[in-house]
Amino acid sequence: MEQKKLPAIALGTWSWGVGAAGGDQVFGNHLGEKELRPVFEMAMKHGLNLWDSAVVYGMGDSETLLGTFTREYPREDIIISTKFTPQIAGAGANPMADMCAGSLKRFDTDYLDIYWIHNPFDVERWTPYLIPLVKSGKVKRVGVSNHNLAEIKRAEEILSAEGVHISAVQNHYSLLYRSSEEGGILDYCKENNITFFAYMVLEQGALSGKYNTQNPLPAGSQRGETYNPLLPQIEALTNEMTAIADQYGSTAAQIAIAWAIAQGTTPIIGVTKAAQVEDAVKATDLKLTSEDLDRLEKVAANTRVDTRGAWEHPMV
Repeated sequence: MEQKKLPAIALGTWSWGVGAAGGDQVFGNHLGEKELRPVFEMAMKHGLNLWDSAVVYGMGDSETLLGTFTREYPREDIIISTKFTPQIAGAGANPMADMCAGSLKRFDTDYLDIYWIHNPFDVERWTPYLIPLVKSGKVKRVGVSNHNLAEIKRAEEILSAEGVHISAVQNHYSLLYRSSEEGGILDYCKENNITFFAYMVLEQGALSGKYNTQNPLPAGSQRGETYNPLLPQIEALTNEMTAIADQYGSTAAQIAIAWAIAQGTTPIIGVTKAAQVEDAVKATDLKLTSEDLDRLEKVAANTRVDTRGAWEHPMV
């Protein structure tokens, strides 16, 4: 089966659209087609064509909005990544096929490039449902998200018995949260030719260099409630990131992304502005030295914060 080549960075759309678990509630955004079209077009112009969404982001609103743009391009030029979330599964005979059908309709396509199980709510129950989706051609690659190493290995056992294999793992991974590395997941992925997608590389903006104790994240948003109390501890790291960025004529956000790429991962960067796409593009060309990486990692370790999300299993 021919696979499309993945770019160095994926672009995330959790904060696109509104509704339950959507951009307005989680990020304090209210973004629609008018605001996001320039973002999409800027990304495509620079070859960043891998777009990551999920049904649960705004309960279909993110997919619908993204689909408005993807359908305007030749299908072979777009890589669509979206997710099955077990907690919102319906009561039909095959809830995954039903949820996948909804995604296919919103994207106006007959296949998804990457389809994920969003979390390990029940590995034994849900993993087998991926097999017919791959064999029917509706899904080209499968991935698991928020799974620890034992859960990844079990999912691979179930799939490989039918000739299907995990192509990708998507977990929270950043300078502040390296548990997938500590738990052996990055090594497992490298050994088995599995792409590791790192989400929350910027910790929902807390590592973008834009926010600090004097300029906190948006009040009333979930990310503000999570990260604003941590800003005093994080500030030394964002200051160090900015200092290194100044040496390269770059930004703190680019440093965070370049660090994740240096670890052999594919960062998923949430984009809501064209300037953030430019950050992502520049980060792919930024080569940090081993001294830069050591400096960043030492300061990050000294923050002693735990940014594990409430939805995440411990990875270690």
